[in-house]
Amino acid sequence: MGIESDQLVYDYLSRVGDLAQQCQLPSGDRMRLVSGLRNEIDQQRAKSGSDTPASVRRILGRLGTPDEVVAAASADGGQAVSPPASRVAVPQQRVRRRIPRPRKTAAVDQPEPPRPSLGASPPHLAGMDELGPSGSEPDWWRVEAGPFGPGESVAGFVGGVEIPEILKPPPTKEDLAAAEAAAAVERGYVEEEAGEEYEYEDDDDPGEADGGPPRGLRPRLTRRTATAEPLPAFANPFLLLAAALLVAGAVLGSWLALGVGWLLAYASRRLSRTEAKWAVFGLPGAVVTGGLVWLWGRVNGRWGEPIGQDGMRDALAGTWPWVVKGAAVASALYLVWRARRR
Repeated sequence: MGIESDQLVYDYLSRVGDLAQQCQLPSGDRMRLVSGLRNEIDQQRAKSGSDTPASVRRILGRLGTPDEVVAAASADGGQAVSPPASRVAVPQQRVRRRIPRPRKTAAVDQPEPPRPSLGASPPHLAGMDELGPSGSEPDWWRVEAGPFGPGESVAGFVGGVEIPEILKPPPTKEDLAAAEAAAAVERGYVEEEAGEEYEYEDDDDPGEADGGPPRGLRPRLTRRTATAEPLPAFANPFLLLAAALLVAGAVLGSWLALGVGWLLAYASRRLSRTEAKWAVFGLPGAVVTGGLVWLWGRVNGRWGEPIGQDGMRDALAGTWPWVVKGAAVASALYLVWRARRR
C-alpha cells in the first residue's frame, strides 16, 4: 500500500513542478514550493496514522489541485503555499520563513526598438511575409530559358566569375592605335602622325606672297633605325677549353688531349645530360658510322679506290685517323655553339 501512496504523492508533486515551470516561476521558488508541499504531506501522513491511498488522496484534496497551488504561489510571489482554510487548523511546530519580495524600483527607460527599414530585407533576414508562402515559386523544370533568366547553374557552385578584362569596356580605335604606336617605339621605329613632317627651308618663299602653299613645306617620313643587338658573348670558358683541347688533339694527333677534351665536355655542368652525351658519344658515333659507310662503299666498288682482298688492314689504318679527327672537330664545333648560345 505504501508504494501506491508514494506514487500518488510523486505524481502530485511532479504535476505541481511542471505547472510552476510553465508559469515561469524562478527555480528557487519552484524548489521551495515543492519541498514545502512535500513536508506538509509527510506531516499530514504521520498525524493521520494510516498510509492508505485513500488517506493520501484526502490529504492532497485538502491541499488543493496542482493548478490552485501554483496559482496561489504565483500570486504570493513564490512564497511557500499554505493549505486552504477549509482544512482543520493544526498548530504548526516549525518556523515558516518568509521569502523577501523583489524591491519595487522605478521603471528604467528602455530604448526604443529599432524601426523596421522600408527597403527589402536580405534573404537570410527576410520574414515569412516577405518571402511569401512556401511553394509559391514555380518548379525549376517548368521555367523556360530566357535572355534575363538565371541561366545554367553548376551543382555546388555559388556566385559568379569576375574577370577584370570583362569588366573593362572594349578598346576603341584610338586605344588600339596608341598601343600599336607604343609597340613600334619599343621595336625602334618611330612614325609621325600620318607619316608626314613639315619643315621650312626658306622664309622668303615667293609662294607665300601669292597666297599659295609654301614650297618649302614638304612632307618627310622619318624612321629611327633600331639599335643593333650586341652579339652574344662566350659565357662558358669551360666549354671553350674543352673545344680547344679537342681541336689541338685533332691537329697534333694527341690522344691525351682528345681524351681530356671529351672528359671535360662530359663532366661540364653547363650542359644537360642529353647535350653532354650527344657531344661525347652522339657526334663521334655519327662520324664513325660515316667512316664505316665509306669503307663499305670502297669494298663494294661504289666509290673511291676499291679495296683489295688483303687491303682491309691498310684501308682501316688510313681511314681511322681521319675518323677520329672528324669526330673531335664535330664535338668541338658543337661545344662552341653551345657556349655562344648560353
